[in-house]
Amino acid sequence: MARGLNGSANGAGGHAPTGREAVEARLPGVSNLPPEVAAALPAVVGLRTTIPADRRTARTLGTEREGHGILIGDDGLVVTIGYLIMEADTVTITDIDGIDRPAHIVGYDYESGFGLVRTERPIRLKPMPFGDSDTLELRSEAYVAGLGGEKATLKVKVAGRREFAGYWEYLLDNAIFTVPAYPLWGGSALIGQDGALLGVGSLLVQEALGPGAPAFPGNMYVPINRLKPIFQELLSKGGLSTPPRPWLGLYSVEHMGQVVVGGVSEGGPADRAGLQRGDILHALDGQVLDDVADFYRKLWASGPAGTAVTLRMERDNDSFEVTVRTGDRAHYHRFGSD
Repeated sequence: MARGLNGSANGAGGHAPTGREAVEARLPGVSNLPPEVAAALPAVVGLRTTIPADRRTARTLGTEREGHGILIGDDGLVVTIGYLIMEADTVTITDIDGIDRPAHIVGYDYESGFGLVRTERPIRLKPMPFGDSDTLELRSEAYVAGLGGEKATLKVKVAGRREFAGYWEYLLDNAIFTVPAYPLWGGSALIGQDGALLGVGSLLVQEALGPGAPAFPGNMYVPINRLKPIFQELLSKGGLSTPPRPWLGLYSVEHMGQVVVGGVSEGGPADRAGLQRGDILHALDGQVLDDVADFYRKLWASGPAGTAVTLRMERDNDSFEVTVRTGDRAHYHRFGSD
């Protein structure tokens, strides 16, 4: 069961409650829900996937993943967070009544992290409408919900709207951070007071209040407005028709003001070029790197996937340059090579 990008799951020895039971057991409950929010809750569904053990993400995200999705179409269309469905060969949707339906993947966008699936049989429930995530500001109140209705709902506040740079070559300009933390966050719904969908759950973060503030756990949500411009293309084509971004297949972290390699994807471009955990990256194509977000922007501005980039780096106090032929992340996952 994957609950974050490290594939971690709660539960020891198989006895701790999981999924819906775990959420309900760990939530304080919500009283006096706005009627619009209560009416929207049945649109939140459970989502389970299985991934073959030989797939690229099986080791990091797990072969069995569990989270949520949100019904957004009369035809069984569900939006979720993409890592739950990445490389999956089976998808199962569970509705509020506990009925399971097989589903198939409709689309996945690596840049935003959104995934779309559709059930093989329609779900006879009212879809949740899209809201306007730009209306969420610091200290705005909202609700986070998973499968289970009011018992699986948590009232939250927005702890921040800020840039988020994920170590897996991922960047959001205006991510939503909420507190307190929701226990099964992947694919959960961030719902406004009017019952409209404002975001989809992505991560547990330990510093939800932001840099310089006391550590306080919360969640990161991908704003639903990030989906709107690409929604129709994901529906019709399964992905974006724009040239794919160049991808290195490395995990980047910031340490003491420097961009440091935290790991590499096995067989990916960075791995084949010889990059190693602990390497310090100073520049890309002669441009000094300020931080991880700056590194990603300069990488993506270098050209489409397949572009060669030169990294100036440091290892064991030795400075040198390495040229890396970038790849297409979707091709790497889909076909086993870039």
